[in-house]
Amino acid sequence: MEKRVYEVWKGSNKFFLGGRLVFGPDVRSLPVTLLLISAPAVVFCIFVARHLRHAFYPYDAGYAVMVAAVVFTVNVLTILFITSARDPGIIPRNSRPPDEEPHHDSSASAEGGNRQTSACQFPRTKEVMVNGIMVRVKYCSTCMLYRPPRCSHCSICNNCVERFDHHCPWVGQCIGVRNYRFFFMFVSSATILCIYVFSMSAFYIKVLMDDNHRTIWEAMKESPPSVALMAYCFVALWFVGGLTGFHLYLIGTNQTTYENFRHRADNRINIYDHGCVSNFHEVFCTKVNPSKNNFRAFVQEEVPRPTLPSTEEAKAEDPGGEPRSKVDAEIEECDDLLLKIPQPCIIEAGEDLSKISQRHDDEENDKDIHSMEDNDPPHITLDVESITLDHQASMIEPDPIPSSCGNGSGSPEIVTDLRTDSTVTTEEAGE
Repeated sequence: MEKRVYEVWKGSNKFFLGGRLVFGPDVRSLPVTLLLISAPAVVFCIFVARHLRHAFYPYDAGYAVMVAAVVFTVNVLTILFITSARDPGIIPRNSRPPDEEPHHDSSASAEGGNRQTSACQFPRTKEVMVNGIMVRVKYCSTCMLYRPPRCSHCSICNNCVERFDHHCPWVGQCIGVRNYRFFFMFVSSATILCIYVFSMSAFYIKVLMDDNHRTIWEAMKESPPSVALMAYCFVALWFVGGLTGFHLYLIGTNQTTYENFRHRADNRINIYDHGCVSNFHEVFCTKVNPSKNNFRAFVQEEVPRPTLPSTEEAKAEDPGGEPRSKVDAEIEECDDLLLKIPQPCIIEAGEDLSKISQRHDDEENDKDIHSMEDNDPPHITLDVESITLDHQASMIEPDPIPSSCGNGSGSPEIVTDLRTDSTVTTEEAGE
């Protein structure tokens, strides 16, 4: 059965509804965030907004207080869900290293003693042009790709995220190029909700004080939920309100949270800043690019790269396709071995073989001469001096053939002349 991409995904993401929803690995923190938002809203509607239905003129205008609270809460929860359940801009990882020219580093092998092994590695960085300035991008060994500018690898999600801002544990997802807009809307909407609940709770305390002419302490004792909501929203405002202000600054200067902390430490120049208006337009008014991952697609098996068969595994076949004999194959292997021998070694081996062959011929001639002396027939008379001369000539060894092939004259011609003279002398003696 074919599997889909989300079923074999190598990252740490969590998928739901057949890969339609993608969350971070800490998606369990999302219900806690939902509870922190929805619980105060429910308390506000029951203990504060319900009592303010008739506090405004005209008589039923107070219902808008409850409606506004519900709308704000639903809006915050919806944006939170969109931020958390969508692809933040994950760059698909490669199944093999890129087609870049690697460099070779020699390192000593612990098992091989002093033997050096060559390891093929890719350059850790390379330079690309961004807005007319050379920017150095890093190579991600996990995703096996060179990260685009403003991209970083999230150690929690185990993915490279385009325009990586940060990983938010309250959202349970990375914040990147595809959900940063919604993340800011979530934070700013939560800030507005906190301000609304705080102000309406304080207004209800004022209403209690005016109706019965009570002091502020008496009014607070009569409505403890209002006091609790005011304290809760005051603390939450420091968190979500501070994030809203910080990200307004980041958007205005076209930075990410990751870049802000890194550049502040390195004193780098921001090359992505095009002005406050253009920066806000880029974040809120540009089209969100579609996801680069189709998590519901079926996994396609990769075709393995063709590899050349080794010498031992290759069959001994001629170019025409006809099988060669075993002897031909062995001869070809011997020829290959001879080709690997250095040329000076072949020349020396040839010289030694010529000497051995010459000595062997001389020994056979000596044996023939001695046999002729032992079996001296009566009708043949040999000259002892000629035999001695022939024996001495046969014992003369030729000089080694020089390695230089340009010398045409050598000892082989001298040996031939000596053998010819000795043969003639022998024949004359026989006559």
